[in-house]
Amino acid sequence: MYEIREDDLSGAPTRALLAFHLAGMHASSPPGSVFALDLSGLTQPGVTVWTAWRGDRIASVGALKVSEDGTAEVKSMRTHPEFLEMGAGSAILDTIIEHAAARGIRRLSLETGSGPAFEPALRLYRRRGFVNSEAFGSYTASDFNQFLHLELG
Repeated sequence: MYEIREDDLSGAPTRALLAFHLAGMHASSPPGSVFALDLSGLTQPGVTVWTAWRGDRIASVGALKVSEDGTAEVKSMRTHPEFLEMGAGSAILDTIIEHAAARGIRRLSLETGSGPAFEPALRLYRRRGFVNSEAFGSYTASDFNQFLHLELG
């Protein structure tokens, strides 16, 4: 079981996991194809970040970015390597979905990449009901990225 916390991004464990996430996205994506938010992006209005903890160890992170049009986006999902396949990512994604629904969000979307590095996350999203569909927001479709949506309303 994990303790889920709304995170203000001030702690070293959260910052380290987010730095690991950004490095992994850059290592697994073609140039110009990384849309992960850095710390400044995650502290913008409309963005809420949660972390999953087991004791004093961070297990996973994820964020909800709410748009003015009644939709929202899943951002910065990453599980610490020591907690892979142990439910930490599921706990964060379930928290994001629950909070989006409680806020009256009608559609939850995400952009992610293609290839082996992205398959575990894609399995998680699809188990929660996300389906591949069109690009959204300011994203442009490419051979690398893909867009998933979950209707909540």
